[in-house]
Amino acid sequence: MPFIYKIAPQSLWDEARAAGAFTGAPVDLADGYIHFSTAQQTRETAAKHFAGQSDLVLAIIDADALGDALKWEPSRGGELFPHLYRPLRMDEVASVHPLPLKADGAHEFGHLLS
Repeated sequence: MPFIYKIAPQSLWDEARAAGAFTGAPVDLADGYIHFSTAQQTRETAAKHFAGQSDLVLAIIDADALGDALKWEPSRGGELFPHLYRPLRMDEVASVHPLPLKADGAHEFGHLLS
């Protein structure tokens, strides 16, 4: 089962949990789909879009559970990224973890990226 990853502010994730679904961050809403990354892409995504931001979470999702609404489409440098064309239900989320900052300002993923 391949996992995909979503980085989001804790406050936005808390709202999604209360609503039962994550409809997306502002960039997702603007683009019309929820952006995800693979394990190999997540560190670069964090550095590019979330540099220096604290109070983030990393959600881990089983890509196979999302069905046909998950599309693999070219993005950075033509690399394929997972995009979800519907809200992400909370029961589809395998786990959610804090994403702390290290002293150098990079995010600490520890063992979370498989």
